[in-house]
Amino acid sequence: MHPETKSVPTKTKLSILAVGLLSFVGILVETSMNVTFPTLIKTMGVTLDTVQWLTTAYLLVVTIVMSTTAYMLKRFNPRPLFLYAVAICLIGGLLCLFAPSFPILLAGRLLQAVATGISTPLMFQIIFARVPHTQLGVYTGFASVIVSLAPALGPTYGGVLTSIWSWRAVFIGILPLLVIIAALGATTITGKAAGVGQQRFDYLGMVILAALFAGIVLAFNGAGTYGWTGSSFWLWLAGSIVIALVFAIYARKGTRKLLNYRILKLPVLRLRLLAYFGLQFINIGLSLVLPLLAQTVLGASAMTAGLMLLPGALVGAVTAPLAGRVYDRVGATIPLLFSSIMVCVALTLLWVFTDSLTVVGIAGLYVVLRLGFNSGFGVAISDGSMQVSGTQKSDQNSLFSMMQQYAGSLGTSVMSAVIAAFTLSMTTTSATVLGAEVDFALLLVLGFGILLATVYTRMGYTDN
Repeated sequence: MHPETKSVPTKTKLSILAVGLLSFVGILVETSMNVTFPTLIKTMGVTLDTVQWLTTAYLLVVTIVMSTTAYMLKRFNPRPLFLYAVAICLIGGLLCLFAPSFPILLAGRLLQAVATGISTPLMFQIIFARVPHTQLGVYTGFASVIVSLAPALGPTYGGVLTSIWSWRAVFIGILPLLVIIAALGATTITGKAAGVGQQRFDYLGMVILAALFAGIVLAFNGAGTYGWTGSSFWLWLAGSIVIALVFAIYARKGTRKLLNYRILKLPVLRLRLLAYFGLQFINIGLSLVLPLLAQTVLGASAMTAGLMLLPGALVGAVTAPLAGRVYDRVGATIPLLFSSIMVCVALTLLWVFTDSLTVVGIAGLYVVLRLGFNSGFGVAISDGSMQVSGTQKSDQNSLFSMMQQYAGSLGTSVMSAVIAAFTLSMTTTSATVLGAEVDFALLLVLGFGILLATVYTRMGYTDN
């Protein structure tokens, strides 16, 4: 139950800030690495379809860890869970900082993925458990700023440090912040786990789900490496379909479950999940494509490519809490409609004018995109949480957090696969332009899907 008082204690605010900053660090480093890809390709002697695993594998591990958080949040107390995540993030950062080769760098990133996989659901769990319903939209708006601002600031952060120093500086910059985060969380995070009785962890369910997520990502990675007609893509895709059928049967008949899948029977929750997933797919996908387009085609430096996305990031930071306040007052329909329309406008213009885009033009359209994204991202999870009650909130939180991270992993994999596949038959510059145009078109289709889902929800149901 949420507290009846409208006042949120300062200690609760600081605990949300501590866990949110840990998520921010993880996502910041994730997207800051995108602008270092050209540098890493040269210095470590790897290809684009290999280096993109720094993002794809990271998000895939985050997704898998998040699939377990419905259990973890009921089983473990918040403070030790948080401190474990901080420790893992610090160890991973040090491993990346001194990595002598790409596999070691990837291993460090995967350790940091575990930390982010724990911290993001923990942040929303604190909000859903301790913030009054009347302020839920505002606080999830601030939380969505943390989750969504980091992908926008990441390219700026990574681009500036890579240009003036080294890609390794990305990891130096987060070390003092992690110390501050640990101290803040250790002194403010309180509470007990909800408890799950004698329920045991669903290891088999996690393995099947992980295999499904990995199979889909590997299918698109195979397309980027060998082309869309290659056997690698079709074999992985066929295998993923089989695993999906196995998982569906197991989720229906299995005695143990990672989370309560019955909440997906709620129509509004399903459609809010679609919006949440789709917006993050678009967000992370563009954070890969736009800097790559600016550097490869327009000749921009890593610093310029990063700064190009900064205005949109700042606009998004202001927009999310305002959208949350609108949601608290009038419900989800208005902010979600505005969100999907703005996203579709930005993607349409990116698609139509791909051949003539400039750095300034990309920056302007990204502002429009972030205005739309941040208007709907926090609202989608807020309204999703209103569809369930009690212990189901942990399941809803885990489900949404898991799927938004997988959206990033899949978005990165699909966007890079499209561009990489074109490089098999044309120059890098031409492949990047044509691949970006196709990517924008795919994202636009997804944007229209979010818009239609919002309209359908409004026509068929009423806001809570």
